[in-house]
Amino acid sequence: MTINNYVMSIGILNTLNKHSASMANHLRHISTGLRIANVADDPAGWAIGQRMDVRIRGLDQANRNAQQAKSLLKVADGGISSTVDILRTLKEKAIEAANDTATTADRQTIQKLFDQYADQIDDNALVTYNGKYLLDGSRQERSRQTQQAFTNEQLGKDTQLGTKLTDLTRRDGSSLNILAGDTVNISYVKDGKTYSASYAAKDTTVEDIFKQMNAIAGDVFDVAGMRDTAEIGTGAVGQTVKTVDGENAISVKAKDAGTAGSISGFTIGISDSQGQMKKTVNSALDAFTETIQAKDARADGSLKMQIGADANNTLNIPLGDMSSRALGLRGRDGSVLDVTTQKGANAAMDVLDKALERALDQETTVGAMSSRLDYTISNLTVQSENLTDAKSTLLDADMAKEMLAYTRESVLMQAAMAMLAQNNKNAGWFLSLLG
Repeated sequence: MTINNYVMSIGILNTLNKHSASMANHLRHISTGLRIANVADDPAGWAIGQRMDVRIRGLDQANRNAQQAKSLLKVADGGISSTVDILRTLKEKAIEAANDTATTADRQTIQKLFDQYADQIDDNALVTYNGKYLLDGSRQERSRQTQQAFTNEQLGKDTQLGTKLTDLTRRDGSSLNILAGDTVNISYVKDGKTYSASYAAKDTTVEDIFKQMNAIAGDVFDVAGMRDTAEIGTGAVGQTVKTVDGENAISVKAKDAGTAGSISGFTIGISDSQGQMKKTVNSALDAFTETIQAKDARADGSLKMQIGADANNTLNIPLGDMSSRALGLRGRDGSVLDVTTQKGANAAMDVLDKALERALDQETTVGAMSSRLDYTISNLTVQSENLTDAKSTLLDADMAKEMLAYTRESVLMQAAMAMLAQNNKNAGWFLSLLG
């Protein structure tokens, strides 16, 4: 036994401090719910957990971005849907105006509707999301300048530019039965104005149809560049455009490249010597569809949506020009598609059909991207959930185990305190010797 250094008390005190520190550590884990409450608990685990936390927060933000992108597409779809409804109504009115039971006054009244609806289509094209215009043409993807092209895949595969109209056949090889005495009725719409003419079929050829159109009011079709092969031309991104079935077909392009040369629509009709339209003939001869849309050279203006937690994990959202000018309903001078005459109303129907095709193509594109975003949002949600579970396994405390350890350390500390008190009491034995 010694007096100056009471080693037994020091040992008990050290034990007491050890249990106190351990109890405080377990108490910190219990109060925070974390197994790794600070970097000292597990440096490697702490670093992994922090990286997981950054990833989870990134996924959650990407999820919100995707939801915002879907909201943007919903706004765009609303504008396009309204335009599609208007175009359907205008098609009905064009059919009404094409009927000769309509008087000149009736057609003028219908024209007023066309004027107002064209303005409304332009209003629809100016819809915005957070101040960004969506359908005014500023959100189009990168493109090179193209020549608008139309292709007829209903005529016979062996049809050539020099084939006489009287020798034309359908795709199945059956004759169209065009007679030399029949009349060819042609019309086209460009810059909101309608041009039409008629001439005898006689021995004219397919190529001659477009020469006759050019003779009406100046060259609008590139007759020299007409094709009767499977290759149609070059698209907006430099790709070679071919016929759907890969077979030969008649194709014609606009004379001028870009939107300046865009033709809103054209019709070709055959009537017999009695003036009756040959509907079965026209269903094949007038079946020209737009295969290359007129585009100007432009930089990429599509919206970039960050829908992932990594760099460059984006979704490009290109939105087309849904203005009345782009849809062919209005000319560069502001003039609107004319339905004040029977011929004008008849030509307007083809223009409206092509405008509907463009609008529906844009609407289905928006719908497809919106559907994709549903899966993107679901995927990001699942990733975040699974990564959060992994982070919990790594960082979160086992509360039952921590409570058990805390209780154990508490009991041991109380025992050490009792022993320290008893040991200090025993030290009084030395005082009795001095007495």
